[in-house]
Amino acid sequence: MRKPLMAGNWKMHKTISESLSFVTEFKTAVADVKDVDILICPTLVSVNAVYNEVKKSNIKVGAQNIFWEEKGAFTGEVSASMLKDAGCSYVLIGHSERRQYFGETNETVNKKTKAALSNGIIPIVCVGETLKDREENTTFEVIEKQVKEALLGFSQEEFSKLVIAYEPVWAIGTGKTATPQQAQEVHAFIRKVCFQICKNLADTIRILYGGSVKPDNVSELMKQPDIDGGLVGGASLEVESFVKLVNYSKNIHQI
Repeated sequence: MRKPLMAGNWKMHKTISESLSFVTEFKTAVADVKDVDILICPTLVSVNAVYNEVKKSNIKVGAQNIFWEEKGAFTGEVSASMLKDAGCSYVLIGHSERRQYFGETNETVNKKTKAALSNGIIPIVCVGETLKDREENTTFEVIEKQVKEALLGFSQEEFSKLVIAYEPVWAIGTGKTATPQQAQEVHAFIRKVCFQICKNLADTIRILYGGSVKPDNVSELMKQPDIDGGLVGGASLEVESFVKLVNYSKNIHQI
């Protein structure tokens, strides 16, 4: 049985004080949640402050990026051991915005994922097709390439610790929306690709959906058999909406 994971990706939002104000209220509101893993990925400057505020709670902290080298002359980068020391349990790798704006590739995703795993940090490996890919009917080809190249060379033990997030880039901020059925179709395909890589563990890998998860669509998404949680952007920035997402099972009739 895969335990759902709701991960809030705050992107480049919230100062340290704003982050602390959020988690102080949020941790009280979700203190009784036991059936869903809860993760917040604040900006790098807020990671340690947020960790210190939530470390005795049921909330984990993650980073939004990582570098594959342990140390060296890499101005502006941060290593896995540094993130671990700051309190990170998870890290996002290969997010669509990192790919689009900062030249992230399947190869760098692979190297970063290995670095995270070697330091005991759970990588959330992001994959997804663009609008152009979707319109040209190459979604599955693109996704398969991303998954296989990102996870190349991992042992069974390493593979067992991964989380994958599917982001339909064409459905984020475009006015277009992916239906729960479209999301499930790709999630099922990703699990099929995982089966090809490591058939013994494919059914245990959590696959999150990252295409504008909101309180009004989360219940239908979470009914899909291969959707194991959400990688949440905007809806994780407000306490009320993120609480609703974390409590999706309790609020299924209210949302």
